[in-house]
Amino acid sequence: MYAVIKTGGKQYKVAAGEKIKIEQIAADVGQEITIDQVLAVGAGADLQVGTPLVSGAIVKATVVAHGRHDKVRIFKMRRRKHYQKRQGHRQNFTEIEISAVNA
Repeated sequence: MYAVIKTGGKQYKVAAGEKIKIEQIAADVGQEITIDQVLAVGAGADLQVGTPLVSGAIVKATVVAHGRHDKVRIFKMRRRKHYQKRQGHRQNFTEIEISAVNA
């Protein structure tokens, strides 16, 4: 069984036992969280799509770790104008492990 969840402004297709990196959430390592914004639930060829959410469906997950992604380098330049700008960014993430998908 799998589900499509929405968290941090993004959508993820998850199944039980998977580890995914999502946008940082305020939860401690080892804490169990429930995600109730489930957009779709499926099992094999059967798919139940919500309007916009599937009522009564939740996904249970455990927080594994917090961290930061690799650095993204931003470089802006205007040719012939003697303008260069360098910038870097590292986005925070929370790694979770999906324990159960309940429809």
